[in-house]
Amino acid sequence: MPKSRADTGNRVSTVLARQLGGQLLGFREAAGLNQAQAAATLSAQAAKVAKMEHGWVPFRDPDVIALCQAYGVDSPDTVDGLLKLAKLDRERRRAKGWWVTSLTQGSLREYIAMEDVALRLQTWQLALIPGLFQTPEYMRALAVAAVSPDRIDEVERLVDVRLRRQRRLRGDNPLRVHAVIWEAALRQMIGGPRVMRQQLEHLCALADQPNIDVQVLPFRAGVHSCGGGPFNILSFAESGALDVVHMDGLRSTNWVEGAEESAAYTDLFARTCATSLSPYDSLRLIESIAKGMNE
Repeated sequence: MPKSRADTGNRVSTVLARQLGGQLLGFREAAGLNQAQAAATLSAQAAKVAKMEHGWVPFRDPDVIALCQAYGVDSPDTVDGLLKLAKLDRERRRAKGWWVTSLTQGSLREYIAMEDVALRLQTWQLALIPGLFQTPEYMRALAVAAVSPDRIDEVERLVDVRLRRQRRLRGDNPLRVHAVIWEAALRQMIGGPRVMRQQLEHLCALADQPNIDVQVLPFRAGVHSCGGGPFNILSFAESGALDVVHMDGLRSTNWVEGAEESAAYTDLFARTCATSLSPYDSLRLIESIAKGMNE
């Protein structure tokens, strides 16, 4: 099977590199330069700039600085943001984390590698408890339903992967998570009453951690703007300028990488937060639903 242009030899297109390349492309076009003119700044061929703009190669700091100067990008904050993004991408490419050998699904490897270096995660879920908050029993119930009978041995591997991901919630520099969950996800009987009650109790315990915020969008809120599907916003800087959005479907994974597009999802998430219950009231609702779970 032929390899795509985005994954040939040493050229591997990554989400972070594509985001950085896209920003530099926008600056180049605004400056009225073509790829050959930009490449002359680097004493290179136009092909190098093309590879950079498509995220096929890691970025060297001197190249980023030289291109910014050529494009007239003189804001220290902007240049610093691009350099941080380049550094994150280089670290991401070098990373030999546990997910490299634990996973066969390339799209999931990419997401977990991004999650591993992110500072903050904002997640919206309609039908399920967020993966980072799931108990092993809840995970198994989901995995058994998703895996075909002839691949049932994969269930424990899938559970192990998700449990390892949850390590990011602890430690010296834990991932900060803000989750908004539709009430339906709290009431859907995954694994039966006992499993769901334990899951909801676990969710309440997590909500007490300083790096975790949980809000519930109740049924009574009516029509909401996030009905299109679940999504995750990963942030790699405090400013939000380096955000990417991840949406995982049944057969495909989609990344929203442009600054304008990711900002639209950030705004959508903020509006959903505003119509959801406060963290305190959300916790009270979760506790009430958990108590109502009968064997």
